[in-house]
Amino acid sequence: MWSVFNKKPRLSIEESHNIPGWERDVVERLAMGALEEQRRARRWGNFFKILLFLYLFIALLPLILISSKHLGIDDETGEGHTALVQLNGVISDDSDASADKIITALRRAFKDPDTQGVILRINSPGGSPVQSGYINDEMERLREEYSDIPLYAVVTDICASGGYYIAVGAEKIYADKSSLVGSIGVLMSSFGLVDAIDKLGIERRLMTAGEHKGFLDPFLPKDEYASEHLQIVLDQLHGQFIAEVKEGRGDRLADDDKIFSGLIWSGEEAVKLGLIDDLATSSSIARNVFEAEDIVEFTVEDDYLERLSKSLGASFGLSIKEQFQKIW
Repeated sequence: MWSVFNKKPRLSIEESHNIPGWERDVVERLAMGALEEQRRARRWGNFFKILLFLYLFIALLPLILISSKHLGIDDETGEGHTALVQLNGVISDDSDASADKIITALRRAFKDPDTQGVILRINSPGGSPVQSGYINDEMERLREEYSDIPLYAVVTDICASGGYYIAVGAEKIYADKSSLVGSIGVLMSSFGLVDAIDKLGIERRLMTAGEHKGFLDPFLPKDEYASEHLQIVLDQLHGQFIAEVKEGRGDRLADDDKIFSGLIWSGEEAVKLGLIDDLATSSSIARNVFEAEDIVEFTVEDDYLERLSKSLGASFGLSIKEQFQKIW
């Protein structure tokens, strides 16, 4: 409405000659007319872009739904297969390598009547010891419940720290000769900037309740008592890690203390140390060990809306929002 009531009355070229600044008025009217045409063209262009996006989304929706439901349990061939569960990335409760997703996938894999064997394929630098412990415990439970179905771990690029904590829950561990394996240790990092803020004339003002609550604050001097306490906690967690490795690997481990030092090794060296059993791939195990070459993936995926959101990205979503705002 504002564009109608606030628009200046149009004057003819002859009439505009009789008022001051007529040249500027003509130029302004020409510029405004061109700008309005550009806005109109942009609105229609944005409208058709959004229309095309909605059309493609509706057209692909059935395929997305089918894909999201495919977890391997719909296979009705009646033939035995190797069940595959993939664990990729950092292990945490909000990642694709969370305990909820991995445990759910493993349970479905074992429950499938056509499963001849289960492979947990790991490519992870580690992460949460709690999440890793949950998965390790469930692997041991499933192995006991389904004693006739073997569970093997296969390492691709890296299986370190929490990733290896999980791997030892499998009956056997395999890797490539160039895989990185190990890092049996625990860490907690911080840094100190006390001298830096003193030189800059910055005063740190931190309020806490509890004598040692701020002991990891990088802007405060090191708290010796709290650091000693933290070291005890880390040693306890390290001891739990070592116990799980020894229980899972047993006599296969070499008698070498450096195994638990936090170092990593190549797959080739890991075989010699007993950290893994041999060098192999998922397909070779399925074919030669389980004798079920057909591999069915049970990895839990996000639902179609979550996957669509991730694939489009936040920037695209923001772009769509801006287009709607411009139109309406």
